[in-house]
Amino acid sequence: MHAADDLLVERGFGGVTIEGIAARAGVAKQTIYRWWASKVEILLDTLIDDATCRLAIPDTGSTVEDVRRHLRNLARFLTGDPAGKVLLALLGEAQHDAAVARSFHERYLDPKRRQERALLQRGVASGELPPGLDVDAALDALCGPILYRALTGSRIPRAFIDRLVADTLERQVVGGQGGARGASC
Repeated sequence: MHAADDLLVERGFGGVTIEGIAARAGVAKQTIYRWWASKVEILLDTLIDDATCRLAIPDTGSTVEDVRRHLRNLARFLTGDPAGKVLLALLGEAQHDAAVARSFHERYLDPKRRQERALLQRGVASGELPPGLDVDAALDALCGPILYRALTGSRIPRAFIDRLVADTLERQVVGGQGGARGASC
């Protein structure tokens, strides 16, 4: 699996082949096909394996702090980790290939969204976040700018993430307003 993400970082999605992965891993091509049907499935397994530990949802007792930490981890993952490059490559490929999009959603995006949704719902249940918070809109407002910056190669400073959290969540509590006011594209 590491051979696959190493090749992706070096050559981009189009430059990754089963033959290349097999050669890099020092195994026969048939060995790869015994376990995976395509390079997308290998890359998904790599992403899921790496994201399981690096993007685990924190639980400090404060939802706002947990969101802040999760977003900082996401930014580091997307900009400095080979598996983050896998995530970005699969996002791009999913735009052009319905089968990739379906597999990517089923195996990674939907489970990750459920975890993130549960984090915000925990904050609503505890009273830390307002009862009227639109959890999905808040997640879009929080994660969207980070993904956009990562996709465009822009820096994602800590202060940027802190502002996102403050604008999307903390002002909701202070201002007593229900629902996130995140912009949608």
